[in-house]
Amino acid sequence: MAHLFQVGAGSGGIVVLDLVCRDPKITHVTLIEPDVYEAHNVHRHLFPASAVGRKKVELAAEWLRERRPDFQVDGHCVDLTDPAQQVAMNAAVAACDFGVCAADNEEAKFHFDRLMRAHGKPWTLGEVLSGGIGGWVHRFASDGPCYGCVASHLKRSGPNESPISPPADYSQPNAAVAETRIPASRASIATIAGFHAIATLALLEPHDWTSMLLTLQRVPGVFDEAFRTHRFRIPKSLSCLICSVEPVTVTGEELDVALDQALARLGHE
Repeated sequence: MAHLFQVGAGSGGIVVLDLVCRDPKITHVTLIEPDVYEAHNVHRHLFPASAVGRKKVELAAEWLRERRPDFQVDGHCVDLTDPAQQVAMNAAVAACDFGVCAADNEEAKFHFDRLMRAHGKPWTLGEVLSGGIGGWVHRFASDGPCYGCVASHLKRSGPNESPISPPADYSQPNAAVAETRIPASRASIATIAGFHAIATLALLEPHDWTSMLLTLQRVPGVFDEAFRTHRFRIPKSLSCLICSVEPVTVTGEELDVALDQALARLGHE
């Protein structure tokens, strides 16, 4: 019997949670979700309009218990990165078997990665690209590349040497490609979430890929074909400032560049 630690129950996270927790091998979930269900969430979410104004973590717990009355749900309406919550977060991760990150911001993803690696737990991450043109599914092990290694690698390379990581699932009114200027559709979110759930359920099985890109639309200059998969075997970076086990000597200029890149990923350009 397995215990899942998940962060995020948004439009994609709730689909992953629903699909993974229907597996009888999963009997317990600890869910972290600080947000309230709002009116603009309704058209892309499993929850009904009548639930607007309630905490997403409470709605998710009810959803799971209605389908599996014996299922144990520990819901916490807190911010994963809140310093005051770190003792509780570490205890929850230590008690789990694996994790799912369905957070929609870079700070939370990096923090989730640190928690899971600190306790030696495997985890998965799903990312829907803006406009629903495709999405990523990543799988992580404690002895493999961290999220920083993967994010840095994918920023440098990809299919056809084209940009492959448009900002995830938010309106981008100034984006160069028209298809990435609008939020993803419910169909695109559910498709990537389904693959994310499958990858999570197979997490403890041997695998030969770290990240998989699924294209859902043909977008000139980004994706040549729709409905195509690209698999990446991403090595652990020996020079990673986050997870390298070897001392890394860097200059002040290199640190400034690394900081600028991190701030850019967080949207503080």
